Amino acid sequence: MSLQVIPTSVHGMIDYAASGVLYATPALLGLNDVPASARALRLASGGAVAYSLLTDYELGVVKVVPMSVHLTLDVMSGALLASSPWLFGFAKEGPRHWLPHALMGTKEIVIALMSKTR
Repeated sequence: MSLQVIPTSVHGMIDYAASGVLYATPALLGLNDVPASARALRLASGGAVAYSLLTDYELGVVKVVPMSVHLTLDVMSGALLASSPWLFGFAKEGPRHWLPHALMGTKEIVIALMSKTR
């Protein structure tokens, strides 16, 4: 039984919506007091938008990145985002600074694993 149940069109909508949430999270949760915490979320947002715009799927603009590569980037980006509080030393600031990164990074990995490549 395949876990790939999310169509590429839905994945594209999730990409852009999640990027907006990633970008807004520092302001919404008051994370700007620890610049590394806010920066990690905003960089993840910008990276996701950039390669989404370049992906060969329904919501891509310049369709040069195959969906399989996009999903690999999602998994790598999710792993980096989830581990960023410990990699960059801001986990010590408390759950408010590490939990959003861990949850959103894990979500990115799960959605990538559940998405179709065509």
